[in-house]
Amino acid sequence: MNPSEARVALNTGLAILGLIALRLIAAAFTPITFDEAYYWMWSKHLAGGYYDHPPMVAVVIRLGTLIAGDTELGVRLVSILLALPMSWAIYQAGAILFGSRRVAASSAILLNITLMAAVGTMIVTPDAPLLVASSLLLFALAKVLQTGRGAWWLAVGAAAGCALLSKYTALFFGPAILIWLIAVPKLRHWLVSPWLYLGGLVALALFAPVILWNAEHHWVSFIKQMGRARIEDFRPIYIAELIPTQIAFATPLVWILGAMGLYALLRRRAGALPARALVNVMFWIIVAYFVWHSLHARVEANWFAPVYPAFVVAAAVAAHLVEWKPRWQRLVDFCRRWAVPAGVLMFVLLVVQANSGVLSGYRRDATVRSIGIGWRETAAAIEAARARTGATCVLASDYGTTGWLAFHLPKGTCVAQHSQRFRWVNIGEPDAVQLAGPLLYVREVLRDDAPLQDKFARVDKIGEVERKRGPLVIETYALHLMQGPRGDVFDRTPPPELR
Repeated sequence: MNPSEARVALNTGLAILGLIALRLIAAAFTPITFDEAYYWMWSKHLAGGYYDHPPMVAVVIRLGTLIAGDTELGVRLVSILLALPMSWAIYQAGAILFGSRRVAASSAILLNITLMAAVGTMIVTPDAPLLVASSLLLFALAKVLQTGRGAWWLAVGAAAGCALLSKYTALFFGPAILIWLIAVPKLRHWLVSPWLYLGGLVALALFAPVILWNAEHHWVSFIKQMGRARIEDFRPIYIAELIPTQIAFATPLVWILGAMGLYALLRRRAGALPARALVNVMFWIIVAYFVWHSLHARVEANWFAPVYPAFVVAAAVAAHLVEWKPRWQRLVDFCRRWAVPAGVLMFVLLVVQANSGVLSGYRRDATVRSIGIGWRETAAAIEAARARTGATCVLASDYGTTGWLAFHLPKGTCVAQHSQRFRWVNIGEPDAVQLAGPLLYVREVLRDDAPLQDKFARVDKIGEVERKRGPLVIETYALHLMQGPRGDVFDRTPPPELR
């Protein structure tokens, strides 16, 4: 590496460290979301699988809380720090595939300034480790191409296995890799090489705990997630949501570069065939599935996480390798110059808005219900009611409220969801003494002011508590004291997938 290349690598590393530091600061004071609280409860009971997803998100949270405790920063710490190997992998992949340190540096930085990576690693969901594993997979495939050494297929298998442990979307990487090998003549010999299949065995071995867990639980997680592909109600209106949400999550300037880069690669305007084909298959196979999915159901913006490594490499190619006509070159130069400050500004504004609501004049926005603003005060009021009434356990009506209660109430407090018990099969239930009551039932205020009367001899509403962000009341929770259980306290209706 010559001095110029070394300087590029150093500057890239310093920029990424600065972006990670910004996320750590934001993570420390931004309350956890209801999904994070739910996954945090998983992390206390590690298993081979869960009703919703494979276990990697729980492992990531567990490692973070071992370091920084059961705090917002602890929950998010390892997820944010995983941006370091993610960035290294994308830097290396860009350099290998297109032979340019400028492409490598831009790929790593552009990935980190997308909201998909910035918010997606700060707010811990299965998409965070999936994004990291997808980056490592792209790097390993690039090494297969660069070196021609079969041993790199073992690294491909390891990265694919980690991706599968993160989210089932990673299953699409298998067809993508096969299409790549078939599409590039000089790579077809790998189809008859034992190394390819040994890599597949590595991925399968890593994924085996998820398969075994599903086998022991009626394949419920597989049925839940893979059943999404079936179209039962044709509603193409959801397609219209795809592009706007991805423009936001990529940030507009990165999205423009990425779209231009994909176009250039399809038109063979940069890079050799193996590199162009790899970027395309790693992007378009998963995108094609989500377009299909959007024919009948909403596609959440974060679901596109595994295509972002390939997308930002395409964006970097557009920024540095393609010769554009003057008008388009001016657009590329503008995007390249302002993509980083625009991405940082969008992240900061989003964090400020989520925590304060000031940018919307304290009105509701898309973040207000999912991020636990005000839950510390709400939990303190609920705990005061629990202590006053002598309730031995706190019940909640949904998994999000259950997670928030467990995270914010004093450690050791009995907390359980009354319904959807299939979500908690890995977690031991409260003992008989705790369930004998009295029990405090927490749920959003509804017209029915006397819930679960058929399950308890006495149900008394003892008050209401509000969750607020500034002057805005986000939710109002009714508190009911339940006494004299009539049989089983819990609703044990099977999950819809098994009915």
